[in-house]
Amino acid sequence: MAKKLRIDKILSNIGCGSRAEIKKYCKYGIISVNGKVVNNPGLQVDPENDEIIFDGEKVNYREFVYIMLNKPDGYISATFDRHDPIVLDLIDPSYLVFEPFPVGRLDKDTEGLLVLTNDGQLSHRVLSPKKHVPKTYYAKIEGVVTDDDIVAFEKGVTLDDGYETMPSQLKILKSDEISEIELTIHEGKFHQVKRMFESVDKKVVYLKRLSMGKLKLDENLALGEYRELTEEEIKLIEER
Repeated sequence: MAKKLRIDKILSNIGCGSRAEIKKYCKYGIISVNGKVVNNPGLQVDPENDEIIFDGEKVNYREFVYIMLNKPDGYISATFDRHDPIVLDLIDPSYLVFEPFPVGRLDKDTEGLLVLTNDGQLSHRVLSPKKHVPKTYYAKIEGVVTDDDIVAFEKGVTLDDGYETMPSQLKILKSDEISEIELTIHEGKFHQVKRMFESVDKKVVYLKRLSMGKLKLDENLALGEYRELTEEEIKLIEER
């Protein structure tokens, strides 16, 4: 069964104006549905199947947006902050009418994959502790990372607050005074990757998220760049 919405809600959701403004536009006769001028802002319309024209332009309605951002250092994963720039500052204003928000968070100094959406149900499913959606990070570590660390992370380590982490998969790319690793975790505690390495007396000096679920960061996106996700990619976010 087709989902019908008020014409003023449809048009305000995509940034054509506030509901009060849409009401005025109805009086001007610049809105039509299936060839008929709309005078009633409360008219129920099927946005997927009805042809909606606003000021001479065909309206392509969508309820949700899904954006992949390659988050740079220095930005807060939030929709508002009094002191620091936020990730939404990187997004074109045309997307902001959808009121997107970050799915989870990356620390201010962490780079990499961040998904922005206004789909609250998707966000809830991805962040649910019961789902254990895997997240893979690349990191540079101050200290020599060894096979002992691989074993410790696989068993689970104890964080500074006494929390025992779930088993995680540590891959050593380079073992030196500054080591390079990839780490896959299945939960999302505050500063978790940093705290895990602190538990084995090492320090994260650079951190970048590579993937969430089976969704991988697009290597063609430079820091601060973003693009919309494909339908196939949206499904990958939740896959383990």
